[in-house]
Amino acid sequence: MKHFSIWTATALSLAIASGCSDAPDADSETRMEESALEVAEFNENYRDYLKRLSSDEFEGRAPASDGEELTVDMLSSKFAEWGLKPYNSETGSYEQKVPLVKMIPYKVSSMTFSGDTAVDAFEYRTEMMAWSPRVVEDIQLDNSEVVFVGYGIVAPEYDWNDYEDLDVEGKTVVMLVNDPGYDTQDAELFNGSAMTYYGRWTYKYEEAARQGAAAALVIHETGPAGYGWGVVAGGSPVRFDLARDNKNMDRVQVEGWITSESADQLFAAQGKSLAEMREQAQRTDFAAVSLNTALNVRVQSKFEYLDSSNVVGYIEGTETPEEHVIYMAHWDHLGVDPINTEDPIYNGAQDNASGTAGLLAIAEKFAQAPAPKRSIVFAAVAAEERGLLGSDWYANNPLFPLSKAVAGINMDVMNVYGPVRDMVVVGFGNSELEDYLERYVQPQNRYIAPEPTPEVGSFYRSDHFNLAKKGVPMLYAKGGNDHFEHGRAHVEEQRAEYIRTAYHKPADEYNEDWDLRGVQQDLSVYFSIGSELANSDAWPSWNDGNEFKAIRDETADQRQ
Repeated sequence: MKHFSIWTATALSLAIASGCSDAPDADSETRMEESALEVAEFNENYRDYLKRLSSDEFEGRAPASDGEELTVDMLSSKFAEWGLKPYNSETGSYEQKVPLVKMIPYKVSSMTFSGDTAVDAFEYRTEMMAWSPRVVEDIQLDNSEVVFVGYGIVAPEYDWNDYEDLDVEGKTVVMLVNDPGYDTQDAELFNGSAMTYYGRWTYKYEEAARQGAAAALVIHETGPAGYGWGVVAGGSPVRFDLARDNKNMDRVQVEGWITSESADQLFAAQGKSLAEMREQAQRTDFAAVSLNTALNVRVQSKFEYLDSSNVVGYIEGTETPEEHVIYMAHWDHLGVDPINTEDPIYNGAQDNASGTAGLLAIAEKFAQAPAPKRSIVFAAVAAEERGLLGSDWYANNPLFPLSKAVAGINMDVMNVYGPVRDMVVVGFGNSELEDYLERYVQPQNRYIAPEPTPEVGSFYRSDHFNLAKKGVPMLYAKGGNDHFEHGRAHVEEQRAEYIRTAYHKPADEYNEDWDLRGVQQDLSVYFSIGSELANSDAWPSWNDGNEFKAIRDETADQRQ
C-alpha cells in the first residue's frame, strides 16, 4: 500500500526554499482567495461516483468478492455509456482478468546458523521475518553461505555495483535498507536524502534473484526504512501475488528482514559492528564480505487461487492510436471484517474510491470532448492493497505497447478538504511532466511543491510505479495542505485525524460535508495535462539521472 504522509508546514517551507515553484506573496492573498472560491466545477457527477463506490452496498471493494463484481459492473457500464472502446475488442469486455494467489506461510522455523562464527538462532517475528515468494509448499534452505553485500545495488547510472566480481549462487545475501545517499546525506550520491528505486526492499530482493542468490535478507532500521519493526512483523504474514505460470521460481527461495540487533550479532562475530559495516558499504571501493557462517531456515506455506479484474477502456486516437496517455487509479480496498460486528465494512472512501471516482469523472469529460489525436487509456486497477498487483499485471500485459505510452497520471487518495494553493509532487524532480503540471496549476493561482518526506520512497508505493519500472514517465501529484480560506493547520489537522482514525479502518467512509472543490481543482489539472499530451507529438522524458531513464531510452527508436 502507498505510504500516506502529512504535508507539514516546516517541510514544505524548506522544500519551497530548495527550488519548487514560488509560493504566493502576501500582496496576492486576496486575489488568490477570490480565485479559489470560483473554482470551476470540473465534473458535477464526481460526488455521486464517490458516494456510490464507497457505499456499504459495495462492501469495501475487496478483490474476488461481491463488492468487486458491483465495482467492475459500475465501471464497465459507465465506460460503455460514454462510448469508450473495451480492453478486449473480441469479446467487448472492459475486464482484464488478474489471476492472484494467496500465500499463507503457516509454519516458519527460526533461523539457525552453522560454521566457525555461528550466532544464536534468530526467532521468527521478534528477530527476523521470513517467507518464500515461490509458490512451493515446503522450502528448506540448508547451509547457505551468508554474505554481506552492502546495499545490494547494481546502478549503472550511479556507477555503483555491490555485486561486482561476486558469485552469490546459492548463497544468502544480507544488505542495508535504503541507499547510500540517505545514509551519507550526500546530495551528490544517488539522490541525496530522497530514496531512489534502488533503496526499496522490493528492488533488493529482485536484484538478489538476478544474481542467483538463494535467500535475501534486508536489515531493518526505522529511519531508512520509513517505518518501525512492528510494520514488518506485527501484521498478518499472509501475502498475495500474481499467479504466474512459473510459480515465481525465478525469485530467491527465501526473502526476509532481520532486526538491526540481529545484524549486529552477525557482524560482531566478525569483530565488526553494524555501524562499521555501514560505513564500509558507503565507500566506492566496497567489496562484499563473507560472514563465515551458513543459514538454515524452513518455510511451509499453503495457497489459494483467486481471480480479480482490472477495468480498462480507451478513447481511440484519430491520428496515432497506439500512442497513448494513461490515467490510472486502483478501485480496490480491504473488504469486510466479519469479526467486527459493530462496523465490519472497510469502505475505503478516500482510499481509493476518491481516485476511482476521479478516473470516471475524467473519462466522462474526455468522452464529451472532440476525439484526441492520440489514444487515452483509463485503467481502474485491482489489488493495489495486496501489493500493487493489478497495475503489475497491466504493465506486463498492456492494452498498447508501453514504448508508445506518452505518459501516465495516477490518482490515489484525493484531496477532500477544500481548495488548496499547493500541488504536492510525490517523486519531485523525476520528469518533465512537472513542467506540464506547473503550466496548469498557475492559472489556478497555485504552486507545486515536493513531498516533505522523500526519504521514505512514497513514489515506489503506488500503482504508477509498475509503469515507471517499464520506462513510462508517470506523474503522482495531489493537493496539499495550504488551504486558501482556512490556512495550513486546518487541513493538517484533518489529515492527521484521518490517519489516526480512518486510514485502512472502517471509518474511511464518505462524508457529505467534504469540500470537494480541492478534488475539482486537481481533476481539472489532470485533464488539461492529458489533453495537451494527447493532442501533441511531444514525448516527455525522465530527467537526467533518474533510474528509469535508461529503460525508456532503450525503446526510443519505437517513438520516431
